[in-house]
Amino acid sequence: MPSNVAPAPGTGTSSAAGAEAVVPAEAVTPLIRGIAVLRRLTDADGVSSLSGLERSTGLARSTVDRITATLARRGYVRLDGRDAVLAPRLMELGNAYLAALRLPRLLDAHADALADELDESVSLAVGDQDGIRFIHQATRRRAMSLSFRIGDLLPAERTAPGPLFATEWGDREWARWHERRAADPEDRGFPAVPARSRPIEYGEDDQNDEKDRIGANRTNPTNRKNGKALTAAQDLTVGKDLTVGKDLTVGKSLAADRPEEPGAGRSARRLPTLGDDFEQRTAEAREAGWALDDQLIEPGLVALSMPVREAGRIACVVSVVSHTSRHTAADLRDTLLPRLREAVAAMERELREAQHAESATPTPRATAAPSGLAVWTGASKQELGREFIESLARGLTVITAFGEGRAELNLTEVAQATGLARATARRALITLEHLGYVTAHDRVFRLTPRVLGLGFPPLSRTSLAEIAAPHLTELSQRLHDSVSLAVLTGDEIQYTGRVSTSRVMSVHITIGTRLPAYPTALGRVMLADLPEPPLTELLPLTPRTITDPARLKAVLDRVREEGYALVDEELEVGLRSVAVPVRERGGRVVAAVNVAMHSSRRTPEECVAEVLPELRAAVGRIEEDLWVAGRFRRVPRT
Repeated sequence: MPSNVAPAPGTGTSSAAGAEAVVPAEAVTPLIRGIAVLRRLTDADGVSSLSGLERSTGLARSTVDRITATLARRGYVRLDGRDAVLAPRLMELGNAYLAALRLPRLLDAHADALADELDESVSLAVGDQDGIRFIHQATRRRAMSLSFRIGDLLPAERTAPGPLFATEWGDREWARWHERRAADPEDRGFPAVPARSRPIEYGEDDQNDEKDRIGANRTNPTNRKNGKALTAAQDLTVGKDLTVGKDLTVGKSLAADRPEEPGAGRSARRLPTLGDDFEQRTAEAREAGWALDDQLIEPGLVALSMPVREAGRIACVVSVVSHTSRHTAADLRDTLLPRLREAVAAMERELREAQHAESATPTPRATAAPSGLAVWTGASKQELGREFIESLARGLTVITAFGEGRAELNLTEVAQATGLARATARRALITLEHLGYVTAHDRVFRLTPRVLGLGFPPLSRTSLAEIAAPHLTELSQRLHDSVSLAVLTGDEIQYTGRVSTSRVMSVHITIGTRLPAYPTALGRVMLADLPEPPLTELLPLTPRTITDPARLKAVLDRVREEGYALVDEELEVGLRSVAVPVRERGGRVVAAVNVAMHSSRRTPEECVAEVLPELRAAVGRIEEDLWVAGRFRRVPRT
């Protein structure tokens, strides 16, 4: 790798696939640098100044400018003044991995149902080298709720899923884990979790369980630890001598006894730092078939996990996550483990049935239609000149060649799917394999979970209002009129996005304002999508307000057919508005966007001829982003 690009955090600094490995001669340097910029933006929660990217990547400012210009052209970032902001379309890279994986499509509904039944957060995770990465989150809305996002990477030893995945590790994986622990003693390479400096503490509630654990080790000195004998006198970290005293108190050789905090109400002793007992927890998880996280990530957070297996191997791990104000770790295990076992059995049955259906009706391996990349990159190069980096755009497009029915592709299939020359596709795959985003076996390539680290975590919490905001601003600037986004709540509309003009006479409405739906253009395009729209209490707000239910129903039928609504002075005298609906992937209307103005600005005919085409184009761009962002998650409307 060029010396001016620092290794990406959270990749495992000792990994042979990490950014510090020797760069293959055929690797594409602009692709390496572009991915480094995306990683830094992801770690910065989706937004960074260009100068900040220059400092964090070590790249020259001119290089950062060219990379962000190329990413903006691709739709992966948005340039907002001196800032670069991740854009929802970047999620198509993570979507390619999730689609190829199949698990979200098959298991997300099971996880959501379990979360609803238990009223606890439920997550699905996959292993990512010596870490775990979330592929689904069904969270509860509480004052204290889970903040992890799809794509977040956590160190395996500080989670409940980690020991379960580690039961399938070999010597190479354990060696990588030890090397990473030594190279990153504070877990600074995992931005999603607090630093590791907090020691493990055991109080009175934990003593009995810990005594049982030590007693079992003393009476059975061949407890399995990574397939090797584990004795009570062996250190839980890397095999150093450890004096096991009362309740596994660490001797003076490792740490001094931690004094009891005044007023704590329980005794606390200093133990090895978080994760040092990972190998023992792995042995216990192998024996029990489940694992607990008792505040390993941060105080108060507890989780219970079980593996979901397919063809004898762990496909993913499902976790129920709670807070100690609701459950202790032991209570979580005793109360919810039977229900979790049932849910896992249903998930495994779903996977078997899907596998049986695929085997019963074999189909040729699907390949994506050529993307027209050559034409697009040529036009982009002609427009932007040297500011556009073709090799970066082409390399990222290789990731999107994978997807549902295309989990494994050979070089020829990747080239066909992207429209790239074989030599170009090969160099991109070599680069992506070097960085750990694809694996290769018998000349067949697969995406790895690391792809989710390219922008997915910060973007996975994006709301519809946030997706629409830049498009509303652009539309308002083009038309010089106020633009709004609203959702339907019962028989009212609620404004969730708003861009106003600075005219002396303009429409002034704030976000959160509610208005009756029936006399507004926003309301009518959303009411028209309902099978039985609420048409009661139609009050005359102006002399032109339609109050007859039959007449309003006819208007809604026309709105449904034409795809837009124009309301002229029915909400307020002098106010004219035109609106179109915003639809999700399945075609259901979830919101609406309007352009509002004083009636003196344009005639109704001019609104249709001049405003409507611009409005439809803007909503089309909002829907494109919404469909990408909502493919594997529910996008909040507000």
